[in-house]
Parts: sequence; structure tokens; C-alpha cells
Amino acid sequence: MDFDALLWLSFGGPEGPDDVMPFLENVTRGRGVPRERLLEVAEHYHHFGGVSPINELNRAAIANVEAELAKQGIDLPVYFGNRNWTPYAEEAVAAMHRDGVRRALVFATSAYGGYSSCRQYDEDIVRARASVGEDAPELVKLRQFYDHPLFVELFAEATRSALATVPDGARLVFTAHSVPIAADRAAGPPELGGELYSRQISEAAARVAEAVGVSEYDVVWQSRSGPPSVPWLEPDIVDHIDALHAAGVRAVVVCPVGFMSDHLEVIWDLDNEAADRAKELGMGFARAATPGQHPRFAELVVDLIREHLEGRDTARGLGCTVNGEPCAVGCCAPARPKAHA
Repeated sequence: MDFDALLWLSFGGPEGPDDVMPFLENVTRGRGVPRERLLEVAEHYHHFGGVSPINELNRAAIANVEAELAKQGIDLPVYFGNRNWTPYAEEAVAAMHRDGVRRALVFATSAYGGYSSCRQYDEDIVRARASVGEDAPELVKLRQFYDHPLFVELFAEATRSALATVPDGARLVFTAHSVPIAADRAAGPPELGGELYSRQISEAAARVAEAVGVSEYDVVWQSRSGPPSVPWLEPDIVDHIDALHAAGVRAVVVCPVGFMSDHLEVIWDLDNEAADRAKELGMGFARAATPGQHPRFAELVVDLIREHLEGRDTARGLGCTVNGEPCAVGCCAPARPKAHA
């Protein structure tokens, strides 16, 4: 198969204090999120100078991928586009069109299925192509990669390093972004029975735990938003730390298996809130690094690219779409979950 470029498609984040509220308004547009909640989340960003690390982390990962593509002799220029902040996906696809790109692969910075994790990136593709018009390049999104051996290996390596910093007997806890239960039930092609997101998170956690050699561990959630009346996946990481303390656990190691990079939700919810709670309780705490900026993560991305270039059977896995068309009828039907701010 012939492709002219790679589009790196991500969430986006503010890069200065004046960007914070406009960014959050982009994220939550049309979803009825109270301004009080936006102001609360804005404070998380202002705690770090109004800058989310996500754009810079993406640029570093892109540089690694560009180096790996060159190393492997694959001529694919990489374009960078976001859903919620500059550079926008529309800007990236317009640049691709100006440069004569006709067909491009798309790497979305989420390993999992579900509306927010997968299908919303298809919506980004549809919107970006529509902004260019009939001559927009064909965009083929790469598959979900939660089970890729390198994804598992990099998390296992980071988890072993974290475990080495705390006393023996620490409890291993995997965490991912919570979503509304209704959204999880709608995740995946209907014939697979739903709950694709939570099942994939559990499978990834099991694979990492096995690679580390840990038989007992927990899977919990973080970063929920929305009114208490709407049920989300539980338990929350901070509540779980309380429960572990009550059970006599002296230390905890958190592996953020649901996240590719150390963006704001990781450094705020885990490195601040969860770590502070553990400290208050006198518990040891360590957090495993995410894999996105590891040089070997670029090997994972390029392997996904090679799947398409070589026509491997695995290339057409869940999440692989053309021009934003869903994997299957009704796949990850949007329940309009609260955005990941």
C-alpha cells in the first residue's frame, strides 16, 4: 500500500495561561459542563504555569518516530494535529493537502477502544477532511495497540523500576481514565457485547503484571468529571489508596496503563493528589513512567506503520478506519460522555 505521510493526531493542551479557559471551552463545547467545573480544572493547569505538557511530549515523541522512520528507510513526513488546541487537526490536514499528500496513515495517541479513546478521533478525521473539501487526502487510522508487545514491555520495565523504589510487599495498582458506565457499555462493535474499553484496560494490566511477575494487583480509575448522579467506572485511585491503607498495605505502586504520556491528568491526579494522599497516610508511593517518550515507543509506532505497508493481517484490527468511518455499525456509539479535561 502506498502512503505519502503520517498524521500524528492528539488531544491538545494549553501552552500558556491565556490559553487555559479557551482550551477548556473547546474540550467541553456543547456538553453543558458548568463553568464552576471549568474553573476548577483550570486551576490544575495554572498550578503548572498554565501549560499542559502534552504538546511538548507529542513533539518529542514525533521526533523519535521521525528518527526511527529514517533509520528503517521509510519516507513518510510526519504532520501534527490536535482536537482541542493548536496545531489543530484541520490545520495539519490543510498543510498535507498543500504539500500534495494523497493518502496518509493516522496515529491517534490512545491505545484503546471506546468513544473518547477511539471513535472521537474518527470524528476529528471527518471534521478535518471536511474543512479541506473533496480533495482532502485519504486518512487511514492505525489500529488500537493496547496489546502490542512493545507497549506491554515498556510499561513492565517502568513498573519494575518503580517497584524497586518502595518496600517489599507494595501493592501494584493499574489506573486509567474513568468514563461514564453508559459509554463503556457502548464501547466496541455491538456484536462484541460492549465494555471494550474497560476490558482492554484489564487485559493490558494483566499482560503487564504477568511480565513483571506480579499475580495480585488492582485496576482502578481516575480523572472522572461530571455530576455525581451519573455513574462512572470506579473505584477512584484516591479512594482505593484509602481502602488499601485500611487493609494494612504499607506501600503502593501505580502504573498508569491507560495513558501514553505524562500529561496533566497523570501528573496532577497521580503525582499530586494520589501521592499526597499516600503521604498523609504514611504509605510508600511510586508511579511508573508512561512509555510515549521512550525511544522504543517509536519502534512500536513504526511497527504499526509497517503492518499497513506490508499488508499484514493485524493491520485491520479494531480502531483501523478509513476517512473516519466507524469500525462497524454502531461501534462506540457516542453517549456524549464528559470530555477528558
